[in-house]
Amino acid sequence: MWVGHSCPTNVRICRIQALRRTPISARWTVCLPALGGQSVRPTRSGCSAWYHAAVSDSACLPNAVSVVNATTTAPRHAALVRVTHWITTLCFFALLVSGMEIVVSHPRFYWGETGNVLTTPLFKIPIPSSRSLVPTGYGYVMPDQNGWSRALHFQSAWIVVFTGLLYVIWGLVTGHFRRGLVPAKNDLSRRGIWTVIANHLRFKRPSGEQAWSYNVLQRLTYLFVIFILFPLVIWTGLAMSPAFVSAFPATVTLLGGRQTARTLHFFITLALTFFLLVHVVLVSLAGFRSRVRAMITGHTDTDREGA
Repeated sequence: MWVGHSCPTNVRICRIQALRRTPISARWTVCLPALGGQSVRPTRSGCSAWYHAAVSDSACLPNAVSVVNATTTAPRHAALVRVTHWITTLCFFALLVSGMEIVVSHPRFYWGETGNVLTTPLFKIPIPSSRSLVPTGYGYVMPDQNGWSRALHFQSAWIVVFTGLLYVIWGLVTGHFRRGLVPAKNDLSRRGIWTVIANHLRFKRPSGEQAWSYNVLQRLTYLFVIFILFPLVIWTGLAMSPAFVSAFPATVTLLGGRQTARTLHFFITLALTFFLLVHVVLVSLAGFRSRVRAMITGHTDTDREGA
């Protein structure tokens, strides 16, 4: 797009898309002050004559011309956001599947440092275990998948740790969190928050560009997940690792013991799973295909049509 900032004659260039790259028959928009600033679209022959006259007459072209590619639009999500999003998504599903297999091996939870089959549990999940020595009340045991599930769980966890660190460092350095997630002071008012809640309860869908910007509840939720839940689930997970605890014993001492860390890890995982389900539901209501496309390519069908 060529935009003329000043023109000494009575013809001013308002917008020309791809001036030298598109055919002369392309559409031009010319502002004529004599017609009260109304926009007119000349015919093909008139457009051709105007084009050669405008290009040959250097007095009509401004001294400073800014060139913008009209066919490109800013991506909805940055490339690093998209990459880290899908890496975290795949790893989270791997953690869920492997975590469920680990829980099946001992579906009893305790509080404190120690806990075993001779200890009264804080609570237990009413499912059969994959180990015959764990009392569950069932007359059979599940297949033992504890080996591969623990290996996959720890590998996926470390990938999430490094991916999360990369995302947080990038977000802080580039101002991504400040621009996209930190809510404005006016949005934090009680009235503003209740308005958003009421819109959600009425299933009121935002329209236009508002649908692509996060409201105050979404911003606060994302900040809580990124800076509270994910660090806690990583911390409690590391506190259950004997190798890590031997090097950093304070990680489990501050939590009150390994069994406390395991129980907290379970509840934080439930909170993250609930967030994931709500996230998928809201994405589906807002337009699943366009949202997923934007998170893969950075653009939507609307962006491509507008380009």
